[in-house]
Amino acid sequence: MKLYELAPTAGTTKNSKRIGRGHGSGNGKTAGRGHKGQNARSGGGVRLGFEGGQMPIYRRLPKRGFTNIFATEYAEVKVSDFNIFEDGAVVDAKALKEAGVIKKVCDGIKVLGNGTLDKKITVKASKFTASAKEKIEAAGGKAEVI
Repeated sequence: MKLYELAPTAGTTKNSKRIGRGHGSGNGKTAGRGHKGQNARSGGGVRLGFEGGQMPIYRRLPKRGFTNIFATEYAEVKVSDFNIFEDGAVVDAKALKEAGVIKKVCDGIKVLGNGTLDKKITVKASKFTASAKEKIEAAGGKAEVI
């Protein structure tokens, strides 16, 4: 198979509707825009969120809360998630991402104490809850803060 032989499956593509191409097309003359008015003009139309002069929804609803743009966001991992690794493994952000436990590292990794751990592993993370640290060390592993 060659690159120029590739074609989409029959029926999956559709030609765009060509408007303003004469009376016979069924969409000629005003090209589906009607007669006069704001939307008939070139460059016409209303801005995003405009509701015909009525107070827009984004202005009617009250402002609520606050988003701290400097907040540190941690990727949270349960202790039970470490059971997929072998005994003696060193588990860090890279290993967790490769194993598919986390999608992205964010500002660091926080290990939560949910579940149980059966493996003796070394875990390197930004933060540990007290119960998580306890469970890792009880299994014979190490909890290293980086």
